[in-house]
Amino acid sequence: MELVTYFVLAMFVGREILSKVPQTLHTPLMSGSNAISGITIIGALIYAGTIGGGSIAKWIGLVALIAATINVVGGFMVTGRMLEMFKKRPTDDV
Repeated sequence: MELVTYFVLAMFVGREILSKVPQTLHTPLMSGSNAISGITIIGALIYAGTIGGGSIAKWIGLVALIAATINVVGGFMVTGRMLEMFKKRPTDDV
């Protein structure tokens, strides 16, 4: 029950922190958070693959793995779209 409490508190704190970030900083911060999510993926793989622990631990690890993977893929997609905005467009000189 203690871990569930930490999880719920972390969700609320994360939501409050992210809601205060201005939109101009959102995409660069998302690029940095991709590295952190990569670490989360490794931790989730370790947690889901533990020999000890019950089946609930494996399910929580699987959910963490899926959530972190979605976060990494979405972050790279947004970062790619942001970088496309800074490329020079070809001019139609005749």
